[in-house]
Amino acid sequence: MGLRPTRRGWALGLGGVALGLLGVGLGAVDLVRIGTLVVLLVVGACVVVGTLDPGRGRHRLAVARDVQPNPVHTGERARVDVRIKASDPAARVRLAGLRFSEQAATELSGGRPLRARVQRTPQQVTVSYQVDAGRRGRWQLGPLVVTRGDPFGVARSSATLGDHAEVVVWPAVVPLPTASDVLVGEPDRVALGARTPSTDDASLRDYREGDDLRRVHWRSSARRGALMVRSDERAGMRPVSVLLDLPAKLTALEWTISLAASMALAMLEGGHPVRLVGGRAGAATAFHQARTGPTARAALLDSTVDLEAPRSADEAETYLLGAAHLLETTDAGGEIVLAVLGPLGAGARAALAHVADNAQGWAVVRADGASPAHEREAQHTVHALRRAGWRACAVTPGEDIVACWLRLLGSAR
Repeated sequence: MGLRPTRRGWALGLGGVALGLLGVGLGAVDLVRIGTLVVLLVVGACVVVGTLDPGRGRHRLAVARDVQPNPVHTGERARVDVRIKASDPAARVRLAGLRFSEQAATELSGGRPLRARVQRTPQQVTVSYQVDAGRRGRWQLGPLVVTRGDPFGVARSSATLGDHAEVVVWPAVVPLPTASDVLVGEPDRVALGARTPSTDDASLRDYREGDDLRRVHWRSSARRGALMVRSDERAGMRPVSVLLDLPAKLTALEWTISLAASMALAMLEGGHPVRLVGGRAGAATAFHQARTGPTARAALLDSTVDLEAPRSADEAETYLLGAAHLLETTDAGGEIVLAVLGPLGAGARAALAHVADNAQGWAVVRADGASPAHEREAQHTVHALRRAGWRACAVTPGEDIVACWLRLLGSAR
């Protein structure tokens, strides 16, 4: 708790001391008494204000903070309601006359003071304000700072109430159009949303008494000589891995993550198991299943929150090679790999070429045009991926995400 006299308090206190000293020097008892009373007024006000600390003791105030929505996407706005409650008459005395201010991370406030609306009742004060999610990450709100003064305005105390809250900011995402007529695998010509023979068989199990006969897979039953039923109506959807090669530049980083997240959500909504692979936060090994609905969507977006830019080009290549190795060693039944890449070195190009041996690869390659050499490297990466069996195209960080997606799909034609 911060307890201090106000400017008025300092003036009265120093004035009282001066009067007392003057009274002693002149032998004027009345001046000494007046000076002493003034000093006692300031000291007493400090004692009273300090005793009524709203954050301590049996009669302390309770603070509850509610943020809606939380998590929130970058560029969107969230509403925050902070409720300060008094549970008994003594706590209501502490609540009366308090002034409130809220602390928030710069990524939520934009570095500007928060403008709040305050509603008061004898038992509760509600402070409401809005924050703008300016950047992906995990950002803090609070704790609440309360300031209390005495009736004479000579002393003031400040204290913090409650704990801080965490606001999770997801990347901005864009709905992408369906591509069921374009994402066609070779050699089995499996389109987006279609079922593959290999994973279809894997989704079957033996018939058990009580199973719905409409779920019997008659062709597999005839081949195996026993009744087989589908264990999941959505089974057979090809798994999708979204591969991230993160850049060091902040603006390109956020755009890359937004594009990758938009791709992942589009495939998830199409019914595919999806995972994000790559980055310093580690490579995901578990697929998020479309049948879990909002839970899978939230889990996918949560996996992007802690992604950080690599410290160097060598570190970025190390992460990419680790992700490529994971894709090679994971038995996902001929998955689809969607990649957002930068210009690649020889080692990374070779690693991704092996990925295309067992998976259907689609890649966008960042070419920011910073220099002719960078542009040539990006085009060289696109050509190398195409020679290895990938569908690939060059994109510019910051451009429209839907346009990038459609250009990638157009690379198949």
